[in-house]
Amino acid sequence: MPVLVGTSGWQYRDWRHVLYPPGLPERDWLEHYASRYATVENNGTFYRLPAPGTVAGWRARTPGGFIMTVKASRYLTHVRRLRDPAAPVERLMRAAAELGDRLGPVLLQLPPNLRADPGVLDACLGEFARFPGTGAARGPARVAVEPRHESWWTAETRQVLSRHNAALCWADRLGRPVTPLWRTADWGYLRFHEGAAHPWPRYGTQALRGWAARTAEAWPGGADVFVYFNNDQHAAALYDAAAFAAIARRAGHQVTGAPEPGA
Repeated sequence: MPVLVGTSGWQYRDWRHVLYPPGLPERDWLEHYASRYATVENNGTFYRLPAPGTVAGWRARTPGGFIMTVKASRYLTHVRRLRDPAAPVERLMRAAAELGDRLGPVLLQLPPNLRADPGVLDACLGEFARFPGTGAARGPARVAVEPRHESWWTAETRQVLSRHNAALCWADRLGRPVTPLWRTADWGYLRFHEGAAHPWPRYGTQALRGWAARTAEAWPGGADVFVYFNNDQHAAALYDAAAFAAIARRAGHQVTGAPEPGA
């Protein structure tokens, strides 16, 4: 089970003295991040679709084998609420294509108040299926879906995700799953939002061990599992990514680099 461990973003001011060397300009943070980690989840694309030159720059500033997950724009998920997806999906994927072999999955994080509509989700995922995957992916582009309204937890939703080989994003808050633990694709996706350990919002060892065991049970073979820590405050994501990677590595899994902060 190849486990790709990273964080949700790389441009946080309180990481300046934890991950980044003193005096390193912010414009060079991505290069330094990519020298330490093998993947990142780019949340900036949720707020604004980047210019092609910006995306090409991300590719030029990262080494071969680095994977950048792209969060779908809020125009698609929060304004259009997945309806009439053809144009926004095409704009997103055309821009993301500038990443070339650095492009990883696309994350669709749905609004908390968006109630289930499996037909709309099916049509949206169908638009993503028109674009090829890159890197280790075979077939259509990989899409992870993070619903946040309980009405989505139905057999119909699960069938739609499985039909498109779209991963249900396993989400954690306070050390507990806030989504069903369905395996809907031949690859996995896990997001850590907020731990319950001290200092806040860190995760404790027991919680991380539990998640490592769950992912190993769901994807025991050679499936890729993307793991991102979104608890960026006070550099918690950096410490927790390192701890999770060490736990998974000790369990015998192939894990990408996630160094201990300051190492």
